[in-house]
Amino acid sequence: MAHWTEKDIPPLAGRTAVVTGANSGLGYHATLQLAAHGARVVLASRDTGKAAAAADEIRRQVPEAMLEMAELDLANLQSVRQFADTFNASHENLDMLINNAGVMAIPQRRTADGFEMQLGTNHLGHFALTGLLLPSLLARPGARVVTVSSNAASRGRINFDDLQSDRKYRSWGAYGQSKLANQLFMLELDRLARQRHIDLISAGAHPGYAATNLQAVGPTMQGSRLMARLMDVLNRLVAQPASRGALPELYAATAPNVVGGEYFGPDGLLNQRGYPTRVPTAKQALDRDVARRLWQVSEELTGVRFELLNAAAA
Repeated sequence: MAHWTEKDIPPLAGRTAVVTGANSGLGYHATLQLAAHGARVVLASRDTGKAAAAADEIRRQVPEAMLEMAELDLANLQSVRQFADTFNASHENLDMLINNAGVMAIPQRRTADGFEMQLGTNHLGHFALTGLLLPSLLARPGARVVTVSSNAASRGRINFDDLQSDRKYRSWGAYGQSKLANQLFMLELDRLARQRHIDLISAGAHPGYAATNLQAVGPTMQGSRLMARLMDVLNRLVAQPASRGALPELYAATAPNVVGGEYFGPDGLLNQRGYPTRVPTAKQALDRDVARRLWQVSEELTGVRFELLNAAAA
């Protein structure tokens, strides 16, 4: 059977997409392909200078690309609200939200709102962003929310007794928790949309082992040159290119046959490399009680409630 690639993306003229972390890595390649197929793409990035440079490079390859740059710091809820307010006021609808940005295995840090940085950025920031963009998403029937997770979710656990790692911090443990939270959110959003008969597709994806700058951030912050060099060697010898790693999220965002609750990753050994295929989520992500509790806690922490979903059920 033929492998799905960027050449299989359908025409996207008239569609609007928001990609978080669009200035580099997976987000850059997702933005490049969406723009190449006709979508208007908002590059949502903490560093607008890097976003502008990425946009220039995309326009060099795709002169007709329709791109917008917007500042978005997922580690700051005020920034998330400002981004969403501006987007909702200036756009009639939103077809695709790709929750792509993230941090991985970094030293202990806090967000502007006091959350553990990996949970705050990878999950809570995207949770709030999705809820705040819901008016624009629901204005377009069949809109998609794609949440990017990781194989690390299979080793994750939602520790409600120490959700912010106040008592004990392990960089990889916190990362696994945040990536499991991504999957729980994706599945719970799908369940809520189905229960309320809302035409919204919530799907997920992971890139396998893709060569991006994500692997080097943690070692660099820790001042470990040896580990940073090791990650660079592994990226060169083992990882697949970021352009290939972006394919599962592009599939989830654009393939005609995608339905809510599906999760996609590479089709190779251990789902580390290859072309997009449907893959199982972590077993822990199937615990509905944990998903509901995490949703409630996330609403309380962010102050964002998916009111339009609740209104549809009334």
